[in-house]
Amino acid sequence: MPAPVLHVGASVLCLHAGQATPVAPFARVTVSGQPVATLASPYVVAGCSLTGSSAPPCVTAQWVAGAVRVLAGGAPLLTFAGQAVCAPSGQPLQPVAAQTRVLAT
Repeated sequence: MPAPVLHVGASVLCLHAGQATPVAPFARVTVSGQPVATLASPYVVAGCSLTGSSAPPCVTAQWVAGAVRVLAGGAPLLTFAGQAVCAPSGQPLQPVAAQTRVLAT
């Protein structure tokens, strides 16, 4: 099913409201004037509020599933339908807002 493509300006959060941003977006392809994010780029998480438990807060995240049919630089694009895992907590990332003009499957 087609889903919006994620880019640098997309709002992506960990489950504890930490803002996640791609470390190395693919600058040669842009949507809404911003570089796209690919499966090859790790994410860094800032402001994770997971405290008061034995689990450490989310620091980084890696997407494990992206677009199947659309690539940039040989790596799948990230979409709203993709899946990511935060380290060291093991919780997923949640895309909240992104551009809506470009869809990928």
